[in-house]
Amino acid sequence: MIDILYVEDEASLALIVADSLEMNGFSVRHCQDGQVALRLFEKQKPDILLIDVMMPVMDGFTLATHIRALDSQVPIIFLTARVQTEDVVKGFHLGANDYVKKPFRIEELVVRIESLVKSSPKMQLSQNLMIGDYVLDSLRQTLSYKGESIKLSYRESELLRSLYENRNQVIPREDIMKTYWSYDKYFSGRSLDVFISRIRKYLNQDPRIKISNIRGIGYMLSVEELL
Repeated sequence: MIDILYVEDEASLALIVADSLEMNGFSVRHCQDGQVALRLFEKQKPDILLIDVMMPVMDGFTLATHIRALDSQVPIIFLTARVQTEDVVKGFHLGANDYVKKPFRIEELVVRIESLVKSSPKMQLSQNLMIGDYVLDSLRQTLSYKGESIKLSYRESELLRSLYENRNQVIPREDIMKTYWSYDKYFSGRSLDVFISRIRKYLNQDPRIKISNIRGIGYMLSVEELL
């Protein structure tokens, strides 16, 4: 799951944007000023930062300067109503990867986030996972078997990755639903069973791979070792 550090001092806007991003499958940590954001960044190392420019205590441009001194590669997107050319140029000179002008559509922001994170060095280094005879490419969201690939949805790719990275351990149903469908009131436990069944079907050509339903608890992926 993509981990976002979102820095915005306007509380009502922040609530709407954070909720919308979580509904799209992201993990969002929000704070209201640059000084707090800098401490969170040093502690938690997010995959991407969304930064408002005009904030109290420490503005977005100053925060970006500090971030770039610590990390030259983490993607930074400025979200701001400051649309003057000189502000946009300054933002890019400080190391921003993108500059989104308020007001914006969540759909546009989601696409920009996914594009930047997937092309970041961190993701490039860890995009492929061998799951039995399958290859999961979480960057391109594809699952390959003996040269043939299928396209996965973002949630399918991330959930399969999480199951594999926590293989032989049970992931509680509640954790899965909170992580990938956090505020979707229409998504139920029965819907999750159907979703897991679809992932099992994708993996059915390698009999060593098993996704077990631990009744009343959650799901566990295991891969039988070759003898």
